Amino acid sequence: MKITIKVPDMTCNHCKMAIEGAIRQLGSVDDIVIDLDNKIVEVVGDVQIPDVVDAIQGAGYTADEILGIQ
Repeated sequence: MKITIKVPDMTCNHCKMAIEGAIRQLGSVDDIVIDLDNKIVEVVGDVQIPDVVDAIQGAGYTADEILGIQ
């Protein structure tokens, strides 16, 4: 599954590292692609949307909008 989420308050490499770390703790994550310019996080793996949203929010960021699920 690939989940794409808009994270509007993600602005720098520190944000990227914090979000990646939080999502990787979920396990079953095959890949994380973070586009800082467009403020998008893509997560590939056997993960559930609520868990990814909770991880992003737990890292202190806003999971604003689900842009896609594949």
